[in-house]
Amino acid sequence: MTPGRAAASGGAVGAASAVGFSVDARWERGAGWSGPTALLATARGVRPATGADPAPGRHLPGTVLPGLTDAHVHLALVDPAALRRGGLAAVDDLGGNPSVLAELARTPGLPAVRYAGAFLTAPGGYPSDRSWAPPGAVEEVAGAERAVDAVDRQVAAGASFLKVVLHPGAGPVLDDATLVAIVARAHTRGRPVVAHVEGAGQARRAYEARVDRLAHVPFSERLPDDLVGAMARTQQWISTLDIHGWESPTREQDVAIDNLSRFAAAGGTVVYGTDQGNGPLPAGIDPRELRALGAAGLAADGLLRALTSTPTQAAFTFLPGPRPDPDAPPETVAAWLARAVVLTTPDLVGSPLPPPEPLGKAHP
Repeated sequence: MTPGRAAASGGAVGAASAVGFSVDARWERGAGWSGPTALLATARGVRPATGADPAPGRHLPGTVLPGLTDAHVHLALVDPAALRRGGLAAVDDLGGNPSVLAELARTPGLPAVRYAGAFLTAPGGYPSDRSWAPPGAVEEVAGAERAVDAVDRQVAAGASFLKVVLHPGAGPVLDDATLVAIVARAHTRGRPVVAHVEGAGQARRAYEARVDRLAHVPFSERLPDDLVGAMARTQQWISTLDIHGWESPTREQDVAIDNLSRFAAAGGTVVYGTDQGNGPLPAGIDPRELRALGAAGLAADGLLRALTSTPTQAAFTFLPGPRPDPDAPPETVAAWLARAVVLTTPDLVGSPLPPPEPLGKAHP
């Protein structure tokens, strides 16, 4: 198994229901860091070992984290298996054919898949005219009276959340009444709503309609401080910073980083996502995305919270080798996180993991 790649599961070890092991360090949401730790891995996840548990059968020289999630992918446009090999335990698909996505969610060997189902857009709206949008990936909602049926179809197809499109520069846009009706119905069905917002005023429209999460950090305009503060109290923002130039400087990325830095400073929830399928992005963890998040002010713990937005059960993350110093620069932390390996209980029985390449100054 190569560092930064997922381990292969299966074989005789698949019968293992619980495996004890130890690591050099562990990070948990809400609990932070712990040092050398004995753990037990089961189908329900990883937890600290107790005296009643099996003794650790092996030591993994490195750090264990919860499973890492990319909260903005399009599985029809990428190789889903490559995302898992690249360190992702879970993904959120934000627009595709729901029947195809339901099948992928049942397919072994892939990241855990949640999905929005079809893009909900105005008749003729983005991305209904895009060649990359596969059949069944877009539903055009012609007025507020059609909102209930449109939402219910996605929920019936297994959608964990809904996706609406507010992009006036690319075609007609959902009117306020239709947008509010979609959000209201989704909330009635217990589903949050994610919005693609692009163009002046669209982020405010999403906020006023009670949209729960933005698919992209707003990049069309610098939002006023009072709006950013209000959004930080009610919304989550998915980052997708690297799509603006793929590490080449762009105005859109500068605007997004400025908006995100103020959103994070105001206490807003930042979620890691890359828009996989949109241009030349690394398959799996994207160190350029992490560096851009660092430029927006997220330190190591903030990056980890952004990367672990979705609880994962069977799969968890292993990072081989020593972790960086707490004061390490963002590029060092990003390079370390890009080594993520997805593990499950069966992967803990077998040959040792290979040693990682030197990462620079680190502590034991």
